[in-house]
Amino acid sequence: MSDQEKNNAGERPLQVGMLLFPGFTLQDLAGPQTAFGLHAKTHLIWKTLDPVPTDMGVTMNPTITIDDVPDNLDILFVPGGGGTPEIMKDQEILDFLARSGSTARYVTAVCTGSVIIGMAGLLDGYRAATYWPFYEPLKALGIEPSYERVCIDRNRITGGGVTAGIDFALTILAEIKGQEAAEFTQLVLEYDPQPPFNSGHPRSARPELVEKISGLWGRTAEAVRVAQAHMQRLKKAEGGATA
Repeated sequence: MSDQEKNNAGERPLQVGMLLFPGFTLQDLAGPQTAFGLHAKTHLIWKTLDPVPTDMGVTMNPTITIDDVPDNLDILFVPGGGGTPEIMKDQEILDFLARSGSTARYVTAVCTGSVIIGMAGLLDGYRAATYWPFYEPLKALGIEPSYERVCIDRNRITGGGVTAGIDFALTILAEIKGQEAAEFTQLVLEYDPQPPFNSGHPRSARPELVEKISGLWGRTAEAVRVAQAHMQRLKKAEGGATA
C-alpha cells in the first residue's frame, strides 16, 4: 500500500469484521480487537445476537449478524479455537465468509482460524500460518503452510496461535496505517514481551511438553478428516463438471 493510501485510510475508522463462533479462543479475538479498537469500528459477527460461548467459560455478545455485515470491510478476521472442526462443517458460515472475503480489503485469521477461511476457499493459492499443532488440517486443504509467526501473502494475513494475535494485529496496522500507528498502538498496550520461560513454541520447548500438548489436541485429527472429506467432494464435483 502506498503512503497516500495509508494516509487516506488514516482519515476514517477502519471497518473490521470479526467472526465469533461457539468454542472460539477468547485470546485469539481479544488481542487483535484491543489493538484494532484504537483505530477501527469492530463488528462482532454471528448468526444471531445471542451471546456466543468461548472456550474460556465466558460469553461474548455479537454486535451484528451475518446478514447485516457491511460489504466494505477493511479487514475480515476469523479466530481459532476448540470449536474449529464444527465451524468447518457449517456451510452457512463458510458461505458468509466466501461472500465477505470477496469484497474485504484484507482476509485474515489467527490460530486455527486459518483452516476455517481455507475451508471457505479464501486461501486457495496463498500461504498461511496457523497454530502449531494444526498444520496438518491446513495442508489437507492443499494450502501451503508458512511457519512464520505472522504470514503476509498479498492481502491474506494470518498468524500463529493465541498470543500471536497481537503481533498479527500490529503487523496489519503497520500495513494499512503505517509504522507510527502500529508503534503507538504497541505502546498503548504496553506490549513488551519478556516471557519467563523459553517454551512458547515447539522449536524451543522440551520434547516431552510438545508431545503432551500434541496428544491433548484431539481436535486436530477431526479437522483433518473434515478437510479431507471437503477436498474429496471438490474433486468429485470437478470430475462431474468435466465429464
